[in-house]
Amino acid sequence: MTSISKDFQGQTVICTFDVTPGSAHDVLDALTAAYAEVISKQPGYVSGAIHLNDAQTRLATYSQWRDRRDYQAMLRSPEMRERNRAINAMCRHFEPVMYEVMDCWPA
Repeated sequence: MTSISKDFQGQTVICTFDVTPGSAHDVLDALTAAYAEVISKQPGYVSGAIHLNDAQTRLATYSQWRDRRDYQAMLRSPEMRERNRAINAMCRHFEPVMYEVMDCWPA
């Protein structure tokens, strides 16, 4: 389970995908398969989540990695390069951004 904490010492990546309502579930299916079959099995993977907005025009993924090099190695793998090209073709735009958790306020 994903746990967000400012004490997390790894790499957080949030990726946003601009899609159309007609392609949202195709992208969702591709992302779900990528996480289940490839991403979650990579060295350094900690956790991840996929989000879809109500209008089905944006998806976001949130993933945590032990180290940014682990995330970068996953992206450079032949399997993910192929999958990312296919996902990119279904999106208007997608952008992965690396973040550091600065603070959080659990209930």
